[in-house]
Amino acid sequence: MSANLPHTATDLTPSHPLLRPWLARPFPAVMGILNVTPDSFSDGGRFNAPERAVAQARSMIAAGADIIDIGAESTRPYKGAEPVTAEEELARLRPVLPEIVALGVPVSIDSMKSQVVGYALEHGARIANDVWGLQRDPGMAEIVAAHSVPVVVMHNRASVDPDIDIIDDMLGFFARSLDIAAKAGIAAGNIVLDPGIGFGKTAEQSMIALARLDAFARFRLPLLVGASRKRFISSVVTSEPQERLGGSIAAHLIAAQRGAAIIRAHDVAETVQAVRVAASIEALR
Repeated sequence: MSANLPHTATDLTPSHPLLRPWLARPFPAVMGILNVTPDSFSDGGRFNAPERAVAQARSMIAAGADIIDIGAESTRPYKGAEPVTAEEELARLRPVLPEIVALGVPVSIDSMKSQVVGYALEHGARIANDVWGLQRDPGMAEIVAAHSVPVVVMHNRASVDPDIDIIDDMLGFFARSLDIAAKAGIAAGNIVLDPGIGFGKTAEQSMIALARLDAFARFRLPLLVGASRKRFISSVVTSEPQERLGGSIAAHLIAAQRGAAIIRAHDVAETVQAVRVAASIEALR
């Protein structure tokens, strides 16, 4: 698989020590999604009880997850997510974070609130994942910089505009995020870019972003792609979120071929198997 990538790990900006082993492999790391929320688009309510959340984290680790990404507020990319206060988000997070951190696999905190990210990083999380790319909460960049951790900077839009050039929009967004990061003192090697599949995009724009991931190679930063169960899949083959495993795997294999270093997925075992088998086949070309 690595033979087809637009860049290799040696082409990237020298990365945070946590990221380096994943970047050196011929297949992407897999980030397992753990939503401790009642309203996430695919699995809302399934893991908001602490014992179920910890059990799911254990299951994903056993299946090969390299990272567990915990979210305590739905950031579903469609209408219907209910905003919650930082206090409510923390109330959902506190019962599960210590036990999941203790499992020994790096934990990522998926939050757009610097207060929540700061709490999680102080209690063992090792990666920040901001769906607004450091551009919504003015304290986010400073919190990330203070902890010297990797941060996932995701592209997002407040509304969908089918008439824009989505790649140009993403390039401009990432440039702004990187400027914010630099001013806050975040090392360039701590940043991972996420095209934000499904967020502020039409189904076609999400697929364009996947098809043209190599457009972001100019930033010399690792890419994370999370296409898992997203609605664009249903625009090709009508399906409910739980019926989109095939489409998710297809999108993630294309992302891996185009340079994604991390894949964010609900279905960890199937994703791990897919990316590793594909890489093994490519190695024999």
